[in-house]
Amino acid sequence: MEKLVIIPTYNEKENVPLILNAIFSLRQGFHVLVIDDNSPDGTAAIVRSLFDLYPGQLFLEERKGKLGLGTAYIHGFKWAIEREYEFIIEMDADFSHDPNDLNRLYNACRDEVSDVAVGSRYVPGGKIENWPLDRHIYSKGGAIYTRMITRMPVNDPTAGFVCYKRRVLETINFDSINFVGYAFQIEMKFAAWKLGFNIVEVPITFRDRKVGVSKMSKGILKEGVFGVLKIQWQSMFKKYRKSLVTPAKERELYAQNEPLTQSK
Repeated sequence: MEKLVIIPTYNEKENVPLILNAIFSLRQGFHVLVIDDNSPDGTAAIVRSLFDLYPGQLFLEERKGKLGLGTAYIHGFKWAIEREYEFIIEMDADFSHDPNDLNRLYNACRDEVSDVAVGSRYVPGGKIENWPLDRHIYSKGGAIYTRMITRMPVNDPTAGFVCYKRRVLETINFDSINFVGYAFQIEMKFAAWKLGFNIVEVPITFRDRKVGVSKMSKGILKEGVFGVLKIQWQSMFKKYRKSLVTPAKERELYAQNEPLTQSK
């Protein structure tokens, strides 16, 4: 159980069987955990119907309602840590993230010094296809705004195609992560960076979904704008870094006399 792909779903009945087939057809040993927020379209039932086709590779966690992207991923992170997966990858169900890039993210964490590999639209070789102009403006503007405020050296801070080493997720105190929407991805990368973990960006081609409805909303965008300010404000206080570390990891580091010396 080395590498796990976490896919949150809400009303993805058209996409979920296709994305699962695409991942497992790679035959690269990826396991997949789908976290469904009680989709009224029967997404979870479709996943359950595929258990026999992908025995021991496909897993499903069902939640009672639409609780937000961030909480879905944190639920998945905890699930992965308990089962000791070494590499945990976030991925959308709608093919905006290409399954063929999974190995590139995994290899960036396995073979290089990076602890976090971000599938990036905004590094050389990265690009976006089939987006209207307004989404380009929101996304690129949000990335520039985030870098200006936080000084975090990540060109695509809102990216949702990310591979984490287990030790990163074991260190971050999820109770310190405040946001559930647009700002969640920023906050996770910011926490990893502040704790001294190495982040690398892997160029990808991001494609707009062809089936289903986008989950983007004005509320999510608003969370991103004000969330960045809140994240940076919190980081200015001395207790911030300590709040990012799980109590268990803090005790372990103290016992080993190995503080995260690279913290920002």
